This record gives sequence, C-alpha cells and structure tokens, in this order.
Amino acid sequence: MPNPNLWNEGDIVLLRGVYNDKAAYVQSARVVKDTPEETALLVWPGAECMVPNGYLHHAHNRTMWDRWAETTTNTLKLEKFIWHTNRFLILLEPEKYYATIYIWKAATDEFMGYYINFQLPYRRSRLGFDTLDLDLDIVIEPNFEWTWKDMDEYQQGIQSGGIRLDWVNEIEHAKQEVFTRLEKRGYPYNSDWLNWRPNPNWTAPCLPENWDVTY
Repeated sequence: MPNPNLWNEGDIVLLRGVYNDKAAYVQSARVVKDTPEETALLVWPGAECMVPNGYLHHAHNRTMWDRWAETTTNTLKLEKFIWHTNRFLILLEPEKYYATIYIWKAATDEFMGYYINFQLPYRRSRLGFDTLDLDLDIVIEPNFEWTWKDMDEYQQGIQSGGIRLDWVNEIEHAKQEVFTRLEKRGYPYNSDWLNWRPNPNWTAPCLPENWDVTY
C-alpha cells in the first residue's frame, strides 16, 4: 500500500535548517523522488529561500558575522533570497549525517561535480524535511578529485558549542562512509543521475506563508 507520509514527484516542499525549534534557513524545492530509502530534491534558479542576512552580506567575513553565536541565541534574522546560477539535486538518506548533492551550472547544463554537505539526519515535517547544516563540506570534482570546505567554520562551531560533540563523533563515522563510497565509485557516484533532467513543465518553487512554523 502507498505510504501516506511520502511526497509525490513534483510536490513543492521545504528543506529547512532547524535549531532549537526555530528555522535557521529555508530552501524551497521540488520532489524528484521520495521513498523510505532515499529522497531526491531539486533546487534551481528562481527557487525562493530564507537565509540569514549576515550570510548574505558578510558570508566571507567571519569577523562581521558569527553564525553560531546567532544560531545558539536564536537571534538569526532571515531574509528572502532567490536561488541563482546552479541547479542542485540533493540526495537524502535516512539517519545519515550528510547529503550528497549533484551540481550543474543551470545556464549551460554543465555538470560541476558532487558536494557532500555534513548535516543532521533529516526529520520529516508537514512542509518537507528538517535538518541542520553543520558547516563541514567536501567538494568533489567530476574527475573525483576532492577538497575539504569550511573547515574553519566547522571548528568554530565546535568551539562555540553550537556543534555538539556527539554530532562530531557521528560526522567522523560519516566521513569514512563517504570516502568508502567514493573509492568504489558506486552509487551515488556512478551514472545513475548524471543524465537526469528536471521536468520542463516545473516552475520554480515558492515559499508558503507558514514557512517558519516548525511544529
């Protein structure tokens, strides 16, 4: 029988970062696939988002914006942002401390590579999926060369207490899983999604009025 908790292809959902029951960032997305084993979400230019205004204006100057200081004190102020430039296919698996993301340049359809976003395991909500970005990332080129990203921010989050030590322990396990998968070139680092393209009839998703309601 169909699972009533699963979303249908084409549904508009929210992928949110939630800390202390408050939205810390919000992405609107289209559902590409939703099964008990895996969820695929599409974010592409035109999608409405809510992001910290400090990130928009000072993301590359940490002396002017401290994400975790604002997050842990619930003083983040969110501002509407329209997604641009790249098309993201976000793959979520239950209980995993990371998401695997395929990235294409939207204007040219050029595949830019893979991106590992370390985050809390998602929870299903009335509006979609809630998680929390834990800063640390891996950028993987199409030829599978890789580099770490945002390691300083990750360490800052740990030192501030925003990123809990039990989360850090889980990320250490997740790192090994990611590198094992990458070494084997198995799913999701094979050709299963490389030729996938969005439904041309889909319009960019918008935010609902209750995008900030987390209960």
